[in-house]
This record gives sequence, structure tokens and C-alpha cells, in this order.
Amino acid sequence: MRKKAFTLVFLLGYLFAAAQQQYYELRDFVTDSAQIFTAAQVFDLNQKLVDFERETTNQLVVVTIDKLDFETIETYANGLFNQNGIGQSGKDNGLLVLFSKFDREVRIEVGYGLEPYITDAVASRIIRNTMIPNFKDERYYEGIDAAVNQMINFLNDPEALAEFKSDIAASERKAKTFENIFLGVFALLFVGVGGFSFFRGYRTLIEVFRGVFTGKLGVLPGFVMLISASFFSLLGLVFILAPLGVVYNIYTSESYIGYNIARLIDDPYLGLWGLLPFWGIAICIALIKLKLGGKEDLKLSWIKSDKAYVGRTFSSSGTHSFSSGGSSGSFSGGGGGSGGGGASGSW
Repeated sequence: MRKKAFTLVFLLGYLFAAAQQQYYELRDFVTDSAQIFTAAQVFDLNQKLVDFERETTNQLVVVTIDKLDFETIETYANGLFNQNGIGQSGKDNGLLVLFSKFDREVRIEVGYGLEPYITDAVASRIIRNTMIPNFKDERYYEGIDAAVNQMINFLNDPEALAEFKSDIAASERKAKTFENIFLGVFALLFVGVGGFSFFRGYRTLIEVFRGVFTGKLGVLPGFVMLISASFFSLLGLVFILAPLGVVYNIYTSESYIGYNIARLIDDPYLGLWGLLPFWGIAICIALIKLKLGGKEDLKLSWIKSDKAYVGRTFSSSGTHSFSSGGSSGSFSGGGGGSGGGGASGSW
């Protein structure tokens, strides 16, 4: 028993140690495991990054791999970054460009200290506009080299970075405008269709109560018409409220709709209680119309209906459905860390 326990502990320790060694131990600023660069390209890019570290202490590392296996590129990049301590301790001024050849994915992982400069939006724009267009033509070195040049330029030239961020903000405002227009049209369309269905159904509902109270519509056939009119009226109400709720949730942090739907699922009787004022208002309106008319007495008929009244009243308002490093060139991590900031992309 003791031997089995020792074996189990040994295996667990081995697996833990193996898990800790799953990422490359970086020795250069450029590690081309996927072999997408020529030797000259590796040398030039590595020397550029050596010079960048010597001038600024920032560490920018490029790693290419064949595939990710069972990890996401975000998890792999963060693990590789932190295990190698890219960036200087206390400054966390590291950057990692991770390229996965067969997964067709790339990520820029940003250390804590550089997140105010290379923000997620900046990293995403570099990937989308600089890297991916080159990667689609299998110009991998050109895409990565251009992205590296951009990041070096932004960290060395605050004005260039500010202009780049300004362009991003302008683009986001433009996209937001189109989004608002689309949401507005979407909401108006649904509200219009829903409003038509609601008022048509509710008008029929009022006439059903009015016909029942005057004996011109039998209680039993009136009940069937009541259910039908209520269904289409409530369906219209859903069409009105749903898009308004979606728009509200998009522009606020609260999620009242999801909360209330969950309440209705947990306690469906809440919905039934809501029918009381729904029908109650219709009854009140029907009685007011009878009172103002002053020519009809209140009476009930259980089954028999006035066919002429039904045909005249509900043919026009009836319920109808609708559809709708150094100079040596080697890399040595300075103990920097990343909390997962950056951006990813695929092509």
C-alpha cells in the first residue's frame, strides 16, 4: 500500500513538472520553430529586437510554432510569456508575438507595464490591418516584421501612437454610428409590427367583452375569441418590448430582461397574474363604451350569439395572424509578467 502511494505521488510530481515545462525555454528574441523565416530573416529580426531592448529595456519576442495542440492561443501565449519572464522585473515591459502555423492564429501578448501603450485595441488593429493581409498571401515574415516595426515605432514615438489611437477611436465611432442606425431600424420595425398586432388584438378583446356584456356574443364562443385576441395582443406586446429591452441591455450594465425571464420560468404564475390587469383594463374600457352609448342593457347569453353583430363587428377588427538583452543577440527574460492583455487573430 505504501509502495502504491509512493508511486502515485511520484507520477503526480512528474506530471506537474512536465506541465511546468510545456513551453519553450527562450534563448533568442526570435524562435522560429515553425520554420517560416529564412536564416537571414531570423538574424535581421533578432538583431532589431536586441537593439530595441538595449535602447529602451523593453523586450519584444517573436515565437513561431507549428500548432497549439489542446490549448488556446491566449492560454499558450500567456504561459510562454510568464514562464520565460519576458520584460524587466518591476517594469513588466515585455511583448510577445506568437504565431501558430497550422492553426492559422496569431497573438500579441502584452506585459502589464506596456498595456497603457499597446492596448488591446492597438494590438487588435495591428493584427487585423498589418499581419493578416500578409499572412493570407503566406508572406509571414513581412507581416510579422511590419507589426514589430509598428510596435517599436509606437513605443518610441508617443505622437505616432496617439495618432494611431485617434484613428482607432474615429473608426470605432463610425462603426458605433452604423450600429446605432441598424439597432434603431430593427427596433422600429419590430415595434411597428408589434404595435399593429397589439392594438388590433386589444381592440378585438374590448369588443369581445362588450359583446358578452350585451348578450350579442355568447359566453362560450366569446371565451374562445378572448383567448385568440389575447394571444395576438400579447404577441404584439412581446414584439414591442423585446427589441426595446435588447437596446436597453446593450447600452446599460443591467440585465432586467434576463432577470425577469428567469423569474417567469421559476414562477410561471407571475405571468398569469399579469393577465388580470390586461383583461381588467379591457373590461373597464368595454363598460365605459357601453355607458357612453347608453342604448344597450347588460345581459348574458351563454351560447347563442347575434350573427349579424358578430359578422359586422369582428370581420373588421377580428384577430388575424401575421408573419413577421545584450549585443550578443541572446534573450534572457528579466522577470516580467503579463495578465493576459493583448489581442488575437486568425486568417
